[in-house]
Amino acid sequence: MKDGMRGLSRRKMLAALAVSSISGVAMGSVFNERDAVSGMSSRAKNKLVTIDAKPEPIAIQTAKTAVIVVDMQNDFGTKGGMFDLAGIDISMIQKAVNPTARVLDAARENGLKIIYLKMGYHPDLSDLGTADSVNRRRHLQFMHVGKAVRAPDGTEGRILVRDTWNTDIVAALKPQDGDVVIYKTRFSGFYETELHNILTGLGIKHLIITGCTTSVCVDSTIRDAMFRDYHPILLADCTGEPIGYGLPRSNHEASLLTIQVLLGWVSSSGELIKALGTT
Repeated sequence: MKDGMRGLSRRKMLAALAVSSISGVAMGSVFNERDAVSGMSSRAKNKLVTIDAKPEPIAIQTAKTAVIVVDMQNDFGTKGGMFDLAGIDISMIQKAVNPTARVLDAARENGLKIIYLKMGYHPDLSDLGTADSVNRRRHLQFMHVGKAVRAPDGTEGRILVRDTWNTDIVAALKPQDGDVVIYKTRFSGFYETELHNILTGLGIKHLIITGCTTSVCVDSTIRDAMFRDYHPILLADCTGEPIGYGLPRSNHEASLLTIQVLLGWVSSSGELIKALGTT
């Protein structure tokens, strides 16, 4: 493989990396030579900016930065989705939608790559885990993964099953041409996906993290990012956590503290947008 890659131009190398990663990318998403060129054009817009964050400000190069949107899909953040049907309060997730939308607008204006992660399983649930796995047992017991439901738009849906309304990104944050969409089957976006390969192929170092939920999939993805020497920067107002919501000390707040002390940085949508020089 290495011998074959030596003679390729940078543009073709990126395209080759994209082709090799297609198995981990959602059907309908596009990550091919056009995306590689898009990634290269973003480098032409490269600038060094400093984001005010905790525990200290962090300087990023925009050409080496991607925005990660974790699990902002209907099953978690929309009425009629899995959380809502289970009686779970989703107001804190819905509250994160507008600031996340502003971040995505600013990111696109500045040429940052945008990557969506979606929790979703094959229709036969073959990727849910072995019969005795915690992932399979918890998802079937508490979340009723695979259950057929009627989606609010009238279509037949299935809880956390790929290519249904349930795993579509919420309406206000829909992916656009050139964005990458990756299905995942565990809490971390890095577990058995092509996320790391895609980020490496694009030369990404800094990860702007948004999404839900703070102490589960967001936290898991940030931990795996830190273990791989990325610089994860969580935007606190662009994430939400139902577990412990309303308690004197919530899981959301505990995760923010852990992240800013040990795993990366914590900032806000306003600070990122200000640093990028957009309004």
